[in-house]
Amino acid sequence: MDTPEEPLPPVVYTMENKPIVTCAGDQNLFTSIYPTLSQQLPREPMEWRRSYGRAPKMIHLESNFVQFKEELLPKDGNKALLTFPFLHIYWTECCDTEVYKATVKDDLTKWQNVLKAHSSVDWLIVVVENDAKKKNKTNILPRTSIVDKIRNDFCNKQSDRCVVLSDPLKDSSRTQESWNAFLTKLRTLLLMSFTKNLGKFEDDMRTLREKRTEPGWSFCDYFMVQEELAFVFEMLQQFEDALVQYDELDALFSQYVVNFGAGDGANWLTFFCQPVKSWNGLVLRKPIDMEKRELIQRQEATLLDLRSYLFSRQCTLLLFLQRPWEVAQRALELLHSCVQELKLLEVSVPPGALDCWVLLSCLEVLQRIEGCCDRAQIDSNIAHTVGLWSYATGKLKSLGYLCGLVSEKGPNSEDLNRTVDLLAGLGAERPETANTAQSPYKKLKEALSSVEAFEKHYLDLSHATIEMYTSIGRTRSAKFVGKDLAEFYMRKRSPQKAEGYLQGALKNYLAEGWALPVTHTRKQLAECQKHLGQTAKHPLSSSSYLQTSSLLAGDQHLAEEERKYFCQEILSFAGRPVDSPGHRVVLPMQSFAQLRDLHFDPSHAVVHAGGTLSVDITMHSQMPVPIHVDQIAVNVHFSIERNSYRKTAEWLTKHRTPNGIIHFPPEASPLPSTQSGLSALELSEVFERSPSDNSLTTAGIICRNVHLLLRRQESGPALDTPSGVALEDGAYVLRCSSVTLQPGANKVSFRTQAKEPGTYTLRQLCASVGPVWFVLPHIYPIVQYDVYSQEPQLHVEPLADSLLAGIPQKVKFTVTTGHYTVKNGDSLQLSNVEAMLILCRAEHRAVVYSNSREESSTAPLRIQSSDKVTSIGLPAAPAYHVIEFELEVLSLPSAPAANRESDPLGTPEPHRKQKDRQRTDHCMITTDHKVSIDCPWSIYSTVIALTFSVPFRTTHSLLSAGTRKYVQVCVQNLSDLDFQLSDSNLTDTGDEADLQLTPLNTQSPQHVHSRQSVLFVWELRWTREPPPALHCRFSVGFCPALEEPLTVPLQPYTYEFQVENFFTLYTVRAEIAPPAGAEFCKTGSLCSLEVSITRLADLLDVDKDEALTESDECFSTKLMYEVVDNSSSWAVCGKSCGVISMPVSSQATHRVRMEVMPLFAGYLPLPDVRLFKYLPHHSAHSSQLDADSWIENDSLSVDKHLDDHLDCSSIRSRGSGHSVSSSEHKGLPMPRLQALPTGQVFNSSTGMQILVLPSQDDHVLEVSVT
Repeated sequence: MDTPEEPLPPVVYTMENKPIVTCAGDQNLFTSIYPTLSQQLPREPMEWRRSYGRAPKMIHLESNFVQFKEELLPKDGNKALLTFPFLHIYWTECCDTEVYKATVKDDLTKWQNVLKAHSSVDWLIVVVENDAKKKNKTNILPRTSIVDKIRNDFCNKQSDRCVVLSDPLKDSSRTQESWNAFLTKLRTLLLMSFTKNLGKFEDDMRTLREKRTEPGWSFCDYFMVQEELAFVFEMLQQFEDALVQYDELDALFSQYVVNFGAGDGANWLTFFCQPVKSWNGLVLRKPIDMEKRELIQRQEATLLDLRSYLFSRQCTLLLFLQRPWEVAQRALELLHSCVQELKLLEVSVPPGALDCWVLLSCLEVLQRIEGCCDRAQIDSNIAHTVGLWSYATGKLKSLGYLCGLVSEKGPNSEDLNRTVDLLAGLGAERPETANTAQSPYKKLKEALSSVEAFEKHYLDLSHATIEMYTSIGRTRSAKFVGKDLAEFYMRKRSPQKAEGYLQGALKNYLAEGWALPVTHTRKQLAECQKHLGQTAKHPLSSSSYLQTSSLLAGDQHLAEEERKYFCQEILSFAGRPVDSPGHRVVLPMQSFAQLRDLHFDPSHAVVHAGGTLSVDITMHSQMPVPIHVDQIAVNVHFSIERNSYRKTAEWLTKHRTPNGIIHFPPEASPLPSTQSGLSALELSEVFERSPSDNSLTTAGIICRNVHLLLRRQESGPALDTPSGVALEDGAYVLRCSSVTLQPGANKVSFRTQAKEPGTYTLRQLCASVGPVWFVLPHIYPIVQYDVYSQEPQLHVEPLADSLLAGIPQKVKFTVTTGHYTVKNGDSLQLSNVEAMLILCRAEHRAVVYSNSREESSTAPLRIQSSDKVTSIGLPAAPAYHVIEFELEVLSLPSAPAANRESDPLGTPEPHRKQKDRQRTDHCMITTDHKVSIDCPWSIYSTVIALTFSVPFRTTHSLLSAGTRKYVQVCVQNLSDLDFQLSDSNLTDTGDEADLQLTPLNTQSPQHVHSRQSVLFVWELRWTREPPPALHCRFSVGFCPALEEPLTVPLQPYTYEFQVENFFTLYTVRAEIAPPAGAEFCKTGSLCSLEVSITRLADLLDVDKDEALTESDECFSTKLMYEVVDNSSSWAVCGKSCGVISMPVSSQATHRVRMEVMPLFAGYLPLPDVRLFKYLPHHSAHSSQLDADSWIENDSLSVDKHLDDHLDCSSIRSRGSGHSVSSSEHKGLPMPRLQALPTGQVFNSSTGMQILVLPSQDDHVLEVSVT
């Protein structure tokens, strides 16, 4: 029988584990080589490429070389990787063929047969060559023969599995090359074996994990398998991969616990639901806690055992990765999750046992981190560890309350028994911490030993936690720990120590807007202040307690009964007899009531001196029960601004709310007393104006409550004002007594009579309940009302947009009495204006209004008129009233005389002035009438200006028909009204007896609409030589086209103008004849144009000018003609202009012929012929040429022979360019042209047309239609 196999020693799982490599063959040889091999193997890193697309890594290989035994080979079902031999090496230095055949070959055969029996294919044969042995034996074969035999016998298809190591103990290049080749081969084979076996192991592990839904699956068995993989990664110093394995186990177990809580539990979880009997905390000072690992392997571990072991392994790997702060973060998450998992699994835990486990674990983690980090690192990473400190503090507090160490009388017998049970569950102290003075075990045992020891440890932990939270800026967390301290002090009957922590927490919660924590903290603070108020050392605490009670009574987050309790506390204090008269307890208003809105009557909050002002405020009571208030008062600040005498009621009204209602925003949560007492800035704008012209000289802002901001601060709070609210005492106070405020909205009314003029600002709102005063220190937004004292004023304005001259117009008079009382007999004295009448009617009445625009009375208007003054009697009216009445005024209509110089008749305006004239065509001419008014309240006269617009615009023109003359007058209605025109007349103001004006108009009334015109025409007739100028006056009657007739007769509208040079001196006639032999003119053919200029009168006074020359026979004058085709239908060939000498005698005629070519077919208008007077260069006016004359002369050529015609054939547009001769005469006096007035020249060809036929060969026919 085979001898029984010796059991293998248990594997010790430590960090010294290395991959196992077995060595067979010559053990002495290997022993000599081992030191060098163990040093050289891990020096060079190898790239490890893994499956499933994982990133390659560089690893240093180390191995544990052991002697080959068949027992080391894995048996079926053994999946342990730590005891798995990854490579088998056979060592030999045989160099003799006989020896090889006798012993080595047989030994190699047995070795390979054993490997094949266990399916191990990872092996290597190493042949060591030694030169010393080769020298001793001369009959040995060369080394290559032994290697070849081994390769032929054992490495048929894997010749690389046999390597040669030459003289490994020598120091030579050949030896080094041999070592390098051997080590490379060894690392490669090891890495291949790792990859293959780890891959197979992972596949098996994955298969096992996929069976987790089967009934017989065990988490503990799977835990051991995956931890084996983690050990291998840790053995290869791949700590990150090892940590991933534990994290996967952690996540898998957590998911099962969550599913169990949801009702989907696994059978194996029942092993972890056994009651907790030991709570000795985490063990982090061992690389591997073998005791708990064995419990897991035997499936006897509790939930805390599994979690403790799993975290200890994670902690070890994180410390190897130099991530100690992640240990703290994970530890805090672990402790909180363990507490929840115990509840989900419904594990039975003795009272306080979990607190002990958490406290010991926190301290263990903190000490473990402190052991591997220096003080500077710990101080700079407090944010990672402060959570553990806070958690440990809370658990120690719970243990103290549980064991009776916080009560006043100390622990009783039941508490002592509970303490003994908790200490028993800790067990004995571990050996690794037995010699540590401040181990977690010793700290907890000492803290539970006595009241004094617990207080010391708890205070140390609390203060350290608060300091840490404060240093990293986590103020809220620090205040939360402070609240726990305050509760501890309250149980210890030390409210004076607790108040500071509660005030600090309350301040923080208020600043951050935490409603529920504010309410809870105030309840604790109220209890603390009530205990303080019962002691004589803190007399201020009663006032503080009242303030806190008022806040809690108005807190909507409290139950109704609690609110009523705190409200009753205030009422009870207010009902007590007062020790000292005048003693007040001032509390903030926002806890008692809130100001919602305020309404002024009158709404614009402007009242005159002596007037009455009503102020209605809406207060929302925060109290849960009706409160009887002794008095509600509003403190008012009075101020007089500079230049306030200039502010009228209208000016003040514009700067007020139109409806008189001011809404106040909802008040935010009140700040602590140290901040709520600070006064807010009350800023107002200040303007200073010049008394002379009322212009702005200075602008700025002023602080109205500087007396509050700069007041002296007392070293300690006053007895009456513990909350820091300042109570103002002013001379102006609005009061309302005996008011009952119901819960919710309440309306409170105040009435006051205005006294001094100025601005009144509502500053404070106070409500008194006995000695308790609730004060709103600042009413915001700023609420003001103004009291004014106004000077009497008179304002005159037309009722229409513009006053029209010639018809009655209404004007509104407004008298603002101000502080003046209008008595019977007072009147306004208006100076009469010659061109404006004031119409007196019996129906004129005056209306008296109050300051709020309510009609007070009406009275008939008494108007008396004389030559110079019109007196208007005013009805009696009290001060600060308004008197309004309307009057009708009539301005005489007349148009200004036409300006002969600026617009001479018959002379066209220059082109550059036409746009300006078009702009004024639709603007009415205005006339200003200034009226001086004497008022009874002033010794100075008031001058007003009334502007009247003439509704018509009138123009005139002269029309000619041969020698017959006509005057046309155009009347244009520029107003928005329609008028009836009648009785038109045109007269000669010069009284010429031989001149007659015959009207050609209808005498019936004519209707002229808005923006329309009416034309009137007269014919001029004379019997002898007419005068050089005619002075005319046009008049027409008009009235508005209204249904109701006017009671006042209207003056006619008049217009004066002057007509000069209105008789005809020359007639011009043009005729066009077709070419010889043709009946009609055709396009493109030259036609003959004949111009006849005939004088109709002998020498007159108008001919006596520079152009007139005298000869022996007669007088003559020089004229310039010009043929211009404005329609662009003709082409003038040859001369188009010239200078002629015209005899000054009746019927003298001058003819000019030229050729023209029609450009279009059809009936074409004849070209226009213009006449100008040609003034020579020696004229007296030649040295005073204006710009227009130079433009005329720019293209004019002067010939020495004046009788010759001027060649203007090249001229097409006047003023478009300079000719050669003009440049030659630059700087010399040039002749100028003077246009003849249109009345002196009659063109009989105007309007005539001639038929032009198209030519025969035209393919495109162009026809001109005019």
